[in-house]
Parts: sequence; C-alpha cells; structure tokens
Amino acid sequence: MKKSLLAITSILLFAILAACSDSTSNEDRSQNDIKKLVNDYSVGNYEDVDASITSTELIVTDKEEKKTTYALPENEFFVSIAPFENETHPCAIHSLTGCQGELAGKEFEVFIEDDDGNVIVDQKMASLQNGFIDLWLPRDKTFEVKIGYNGKTAESTISTFENDNTCITTMQLL
Repeated sequence: MKKSLLAITSILLFAILAACSDSTSNEDRSQNDIKKLVNDYSVGNYEDVDASITSTELIVTDKEEKKTTYALPENEFFVSIAPFENETHPCAIHSLTGCQGELAGKEFEVFIEDDDGNVIVDQKMASLQNGFIDLWLPRDKTFEVKIGYNGKTAESTISTFENDNTCITTMQLL
C-alpha cells in the first residue's frame, strides 16, 4: 500500500514539475502574441480603440476609456520611425492608432548598426499606411540609423533603453 501511494505521489509530482517546466514556452508565445497585437494596431486591424506604446508596455484604451496594458518583450524594444521630407510632428510615445507620418506606403532602404558595428537591419522596408516603419530592436543599446528614399537620406542615433522614445519623427530626408 505504501509503495503504491509513493508511486502515485511520484507520478503527481512529476506531472506538476513537467507542467511548470513548460512555462517558458508559454511566455515566449505570449511575447509573440504581444508583437502580433502591436502589429495589428499599427496596421489598423482594430477600430474604436486607442493604442500607444511606451518603452515597456502596450496601452490600449477602449471607447469606454477602459485601459488595458500589456508588458513588452524583455529583450526587444519597439520603435517606429517616420522619415519625412517636408512635414512631421513632435512625438515621444508612439500612438499606434493615431500618429500619421508624411510618407505612407513608400519603400525605403533601411540600415541599422549597433555601437559594436553589428548590422541589425540592411534591407528595403515599406512604411505602413500611417507613414511609419515599425521595428523591434535589441534593448539597452545605441544604434546608428540610415534611411534612404528617392535619392535622399536621413541619419540619426537612437537608443533602446528604458524610457527612450518609441516614436521617431525627426529623420528628415535631405
């Protein structure tokens, strides 16, 4: 009797430990879900809500003014860049549902390099219908950003530390 009780207890303990060890993959899926949610707000898949993004969280406010916040990935930083030629707006915290850049739906050459010389991005990227290029970059780093469009370029240094801007509207193409 004691052996069978011990066996049952061992099986239950093993099942509990196995379930707990799966929590990391659930967190990974959760982070991917948050990134998808951010993208969905950015491309306009939701109506009747306001969504903004700080360095650490996504904040969604519904039409009844109820706020829901989501933690962002610990190792990635969201930043949205609106290159411009003539018109821009001041911005620090990006509104996924409200900010509008000048050059919507355009293709840009985007080059981003970290302080160690590692190339993070080197590709053509299209701005969304809001005129912004959305990026997930490694946290706690400084980057040199170069954006080219129609024979013009813009260069800037940005960083991804806590409380840094998620909305970059200062890159004028010259």
